[in-house]
Amino acid sequence: MEPAVERELIRKCRAGDSRFYEPIVRAYERAALRLAVGMLGNAEDARDALQEAFVKAYEALPRFDLSRPFGPWFFQILRNQCRDMLRSRRPRFELDILDQRPSEVQALPDVPDMDPERSRQRRAASELLWQALERVGDEHREVLVLKELEGLRYAEIAVILDIPEGTVASRLYHARRALREALEMMGAEHP
Repeated sequence: MEPAVERELIRKCRAGDSRFYEPIVRAYERAALRLAVGMLGNAEDARDALQEAFVKAYEALPRFDLSRPFGPWFFQILRNQCRDMLRSRRPRFELDILDQRPSEVQALPDVPDMDPERSRQRRAASELLWQALERVGDEHREVLVLKELEGLRYAEIAVILDIPEGTVASRLYHARRALREALEMMGAEHP
């Protein structure tokens, strides 16, 4: 969404017309859902966190700094909501994420005309990845999701996580190493 359009929609929301919040929600909901699923591990919890984060963001719009982009600010709210949920209960990772509707997360989408064996291998690889993600810490998982699944730049991740860019690089290095170790351990457990 164009920044000027986004600012105008926010101004109209601040003036009391909540229907102008819908285009903002639509602009961010897909990427936000992928982030929430990546952090929480299942679509049900992710949708709950996403809805709550959008409500909190709407309520906080009067305090939002219009000179800044909405996206990173919203993703901070969502990240905090996901962390609160993780603290309150053990995440329930769903490994059948590929079977969800296209509007939700698809880590490894099926390719038309892919042979059934190749499709099965891709699903098995995706399951293995989600199991490994479950074994890495929350801090590692969130930086991996932001960089590898969302494709955000270091500067964007730094804003969302409220850390310096150098720390993003360091966390990402350690997160990738932790993921690799988790995958290796799982390979040793299931030869």
